[in-house]
Amino acid sequence: MLQPYRCADEIRGRRDSRLRVGVRLAIDLGSARIGVATSDPDGLLASPLTTVPHGRGDLDNLVRLAIEHKAIEVIVGLPTGLSGREGAAAADARTFAGTLASRLAPVPVRLVDERFTTVIAHEVLRRSGRGSRDRRAVVDKTAAALLLQGALDGERLTGSPAGDIAESGHGAPG
Repeated sequence: MLQPYRCADEIRGRRDSRLRVGVRLAIDLGSARIGVATSDPDGLLASPLTTVPHGRGDLDNLVRLAIEHKAIEVIVGLPTGLSGREGAAAADARTFAGTLASRLAPVPVRLVDERFTTVIAHEVLRRSGRGSRDRRAVVDKTAAALLLQGALDGERLTGSPAGDIAESGHGAPG
């Protein structure tokens, strides 16, 4: 008889108290679109939420989503090279996260390494039968969900939130 998958803590009947309770949002910052994902209130499962056009009004839309979902924190993907070095895209993400942090305070904004999230999202969507045109519409929010799930899993394992707090700053208005 088939049994549902259970993690070790469920089998032992223990709930991991190291994971903070509350909804998180994650942002995958693209040049044209910003993918947004959300977690459930227990912080266990990430799901794609929406895509926001990058440009005028994007920060307003993200602040609105954070308030609407009562987010306890927002995670912004930090594009880092394989070597761990940061380039221009990482600098842009830091600036964007800093501006968002200024707008969302006291809700923390964290920068989390997003290596391979977009590549994995494209592959998952391709394997699910989506054509390249269909993938374009959902890849950013799928990448954000992968980023968020990684952050949730990391916090569950370590007891500490993933990534680094973004320094509040002033960037381009949104």
